[in-house]
Amino acid sequence: MPTSASEKLQRLLGLFTGEDRLLIAIDADPDAMASAMALKRLLWRRVPDVSITHVNRISRPDNLAMIRLLKIDLMPIQKVDQSRFSRFALVDSQPSHHHDFEKINFDLIIDHHPSTGVSAPFVDVRPEYGATSTIMTQYLRAAKIKPSARIATALFYGIKTDTMNFQRKVLMQDVNAFQFLYRYANVHIVSRIEQAEITLPFLKYYRIALERMRVRGRRIQVHLGVVPSADVCVSIADFLMKIQEIAWAVVSGIYQGSLIVIARNDGIRKDAGILLKKTFGNLGKAGGHKTMARAEIPVEKLEGLVKYKDSQALSLWLSRMLYGQRK
Repeated sequence: MPTSASEKLQRLLGLFTGEDRLLIAIDADPDAMASAMALKRLLWRRVPDVSITHVNRISRPDNLAMIRLLKIDLMPIQKVDQSRFSRFALVDSQPSHHHDFEKINFDLIIDHHPSTGVSAPFVDVRPEYGATSTIMTQYLRAAKIKPSARIATALFYGIKTDTMNFQRKVLMQDVNAFQFLYRYANVHIVSRIEQAEITLPFLKYYRIALERMRVRGRRIQVHLGVVPSADVCVSIADFLMKIQEIAWAVVSGIYQGSLIVIARNDGIRKDAGILLKKTFGNLGKAGGHKTMARAEIPVEKLEGLVKYKDSQALSLWLSRMLYGQRK
């Protein structure tokens, strides 16, 4: 595979003709949305139609603020007529990460998560990178495109969030991209996105988390029961990692027939991705990075293993599975 940025760019652009209509699929979060925006910009005037679709329910206040403030145009996959499109792209994810992705034959896949052995006419997976936004910034620079304030702000924020403000292990390429984007980004909009308020429906689950959390040493774990969105678990896991004494946070909930498990840690001699994959990989989809990971297990796979409708029993089972704790 060509190694230079310009060669990769030419291979990418060579996939498309002036007749193509492209659908970019994402599991919407800041890095994914920014990367989709950048790919759309790369193909501006090269293809007549580029649309962005998301497979997840977007409910996190910061994600909603990003969409509103940066005027990101995207639609849920359920409302998309896929027959309208001749080409399909996936950014910041891989087909095995979501069942809706598995139904699509992608022509182009760009991601920074650990490789799952994906194949497509064009694949650029760089797990050593801190963010897919870094990869897309490199493509824009190779194309000699000066990013608009909207795109630069999105990519800047995408790198900021996926590297956890550079607290995660990153490459110099992430730092260089971040510095480049700073020239064009609107940092005031970034501040407004980061300070997006918690929505009222979310407050209930913070109370549940505080009431049910189990602390063992520097680990904290809580099962929330049925949740209206997987983003609730993500928000609370991030919140619990702000506690000074905590090095591990695991938050779980039942959403749309699956057990969602979100893990976060401080990155010191720990690997959340390996832990969740080793623990739950035989039951569902599991994996991620050293400091942040996710597992999704269909509840039918829990039959005979645990009374998953009993929140206390499920919480104890998760503790045993993750840490070997008996009580």
